[in-house]
This record gives sequence, structure tokens and C-alpha cells, in this order.
Amino acid sequence: KMGSRYVWPSSTCYLDRGLQLPESVVIRGGLVVDINGERKADVRVEAGKVAEVGTKLRGDREIDASGCVVSPGLVDMHVHLREPGMEEAETIETGSRAAALGGFTAVIAMPNTEPPQDDPIIISAVKARAQTALCDVYPAGAITKQREGLELAPMGEMHSLGVRIFTDDGACVASAGVMRSALQYARSLPGAIVAQHAEDETLATGHMHEGEWSSRLGIPGRPAEAEEIIVARDCILAAQTGTPVHFLHLSTAGSVAIVRAAKAQGVPVTAEAAPHHFTFTDESCATFDPLFKVNPPLRTKDDVAAVKAGLADGTIDVIASDHAPHPTETKERTFEEASPGMLGLETALALGISELVDAGVMTLTELLALMSWSPARLSGLADHGATIEKGVTANLCVIDPNLEWVLDPANLASRAQNTPMGGRKLKGKNRHTILRGEVVVLDGQATR
Repeated sequence: KMGSRYVWPSSTCYLDRGLQLPESVVIRGGLVVDINGERKADVRVEAGKVAEVGTKLRGDREIDASGCVVSPGLVDMHVHLREPGMEEAETIETGSRAAALGGFTAVIAMPNTEPPQDDPIIISAVKARAQTALCDVYPAGAITKQREGLELAPMGEMHSLGVRIFTDDGACVASAGVMRSALQYARSLPGAIVAQHAEDETLATGHMHEGEWSSRLGIPGRPAEAEEIIVARDCILAAQTGTPVHFLHLSTAGSVAIVRAAKAQGVPVTAEAAPHHFTFTDESCATFDPLFKVNPPLRTKDDVAAVKAGLADGTIDVIASDHAPHPTETKERTFEEASPGMLGLETALALGISELVDAGVMTLTELLALMSWSPARLSGLADHGATIEKGVTANLCVIDPNLEWVLDPANLASRAQNTPMGGRKLKGKNRHTILRGEVVVLDGQATR
């Protein structure tokens, strides 16, 4: 026995060479949870696939999942891996390691790299770099060239390389004409979704939410209306073109209400929320700590309540981390000068359990839907978020929902450490991650 959560009886040291899956492995004694519900069962994995789900299964190796949940691997539709161009903050390797430790088997990498992911050459380079990643990395493509919002990028060529999510994230497509053209073009691309960073940049000129706390602190604000105007506009464009629009990191009560009304009218829109937008409020900025600076900004208690309600009733389809690493020197500045964004891959699950499940907002199964099979379906990732049954690709995670732990930023896998949760007690942690049959995380440790 090695550690407290797994059994691996063998004289062969798989840890020394990346722990490639032996002939067969049984994940024993866990509660299997997927889109079909939950049941107590063992899961046998063989040759990269789920070979059997049942009781008293036998295999060459065994992982003890007692007290844990066995789920399809988590899927994050919104991460910043920074490569190419900003490797001092994160790389595909370090970001995918953080993702695997967090229980993710697939992530969508945003295109605000240097150079941006706005043409097939960059997309191909990112895909090549991702071949050795500890999770599947799918690059998103930019909507416009250089993410400048002026001229459409070659979306069709990127689509032919497998790109399904198009976004200028980090920047809003401000022109209604350009956005409509993108939606019209995307209609001809099967499975394509245009995702919008909804902030009117003529209004979102400040550094935190515009309201009582920005006034108290003397920090210029970013009003809720900056987000809501774009959300409303793009709901209209989605209705007119019939092309799906996905709203990144919704943060205001008004935005949630607009999306809820659009969905009720059959408009093809979806939305995501980031964990920090249902965990923290603008009052967190009272210490002037730049670790709380994000775009869109942390909002009010009423906005947080609305985001939680939107997640609970299905208005918001997905939880996405918006994992945004930054070098220490870009965060150790004044609040106004610091870069916006915080880490999220290794804390997203715990915040979901702590802030949503334990708070009675939703069940653990509903949380996993928001973090696994819903984003997998939305992103068109057939091998992820699947029902755990014979024949499916073995992309799985094993979660201990009751494990309490204290976050030490120095122990995170990311190159960066920009999280405001250092020293915070969290509940719920991923223990094991299996990617296409390979155990890439075992008892909370990456195996390669």
C-alpha cells in the first residue's frame, strides 16, 4: 500500500516512468456519478477504455476509491495557458499539470497569447505542444485578427483543425457589425460556437466594480451596465442569425436575467460563471489586494446571489475557472496598475463544493454536471464527460468531497501563484485522474 487512498500491489515502480496504465486497473469502492445518476460500483479500465462497471471486479491493479466519487473527468471551457509568448506566467505543461491535479481531463485554451491564436499556424503549434500535456488541451480560435475586433480571423481554416470555440477573450468584440458577421460565418461551421467577453470597453475603464466600495476606496469602477449592454446586444444577434453565442464569465444579476429571458424565448445562448464570481464580492477589494482584481470585476452580494441562482436553475450552463496566471511582478503593484486575473484550476472544484454544495444551492451531482458533462457537450468533446459505461474512453477523476485542506500557493502546479486563497481552508479535492487510460494523478500527485 502506497499512501492512504490507493492500493497498487506490484514490484514494478510505475512512478519512475510516468505510471502508464497496466493491463487493467480497477477503481474500487467508489460512488459512480454521471449524467445517468449515481450508483455504488467498481470501474475497470483496460486499454484506454472503461471495460466494465459492476461489483467485485478484478484487475491487475487496484485504486481504492472508498469514500470518494468516481466521475467523468472535469472539463474547463475557459483557461489561459499563456503559451506561446508568456511562458513566464504559465506553459501548456504546467497549466495542464494544474488541470489534471484539479480533476480536469480537458481544457479549452483561450487565444489571448502572444502571438494570438488567430490563424492555423498558431493553432497547429499549440496542438503540437499539447501532445505531451497531462490533460487534453483544445485551443480556442480568435474571432478577429490580432483580437483587434476589426477583421474576421480565418475561422474556417481553424475550424478544419478542430477548433470549435471562437472568442477574442480578454477583449470584447465591440462592433455589432463585426459580431454579426462572425455569427453569420460561424453558421457554416458545424459545431462552432462564438463566445463573447461581454464588456463595453467605453464603459469598463476602471479597475473594480463601480459601486459603493469603489467610491469608498477611490478606485475607478467598471459598471455592471458595461457587461449587460453587450449581453443584451448579442442575445439579439444570436436570435437574428440563429448562431449559438456563449457568454464568458457572467458576473451581474442583470446579465443573468437577460440570458434567462433569452433562453425562455428559444434564443441559442449559453453562459458560464467563474468560481470567484460566486465566492467573492467587491468588498474583498477593501484591502487593496491586487489578487482580488479580475475582469469582469468581483460584484456585489446581490450579483453573487444571482449567479448562484442562475447556476441552480440552468440559466448558466457551465462553471469555468477563467484560470489566469500572472508573474508575481505584475501582481505586486498598486491595485490600479496590477494585471487582472487569478488562478483557478486547482481550486475550482473545492469552491464549487464549499460555496454551492455545502451551502445547499445544489447537489454534488448537479455541480459535476456543470463542471463535466455540460461543458463537454457544449464544447463538442465526445470523449469527455461521457456516461461511465463499457466502451467509453477512460477519462475519469476520483474526488473526495469531504477532504478538508488548506491552500498553499507555493504548492500549486502553476508557474504563477496569484490566488487570494492562500491559507484558506477548502473542502473537497481531486485524488486521482485518469486520462485516456493513463493514471496521470495518483493520490493527489502528478505521476509525470
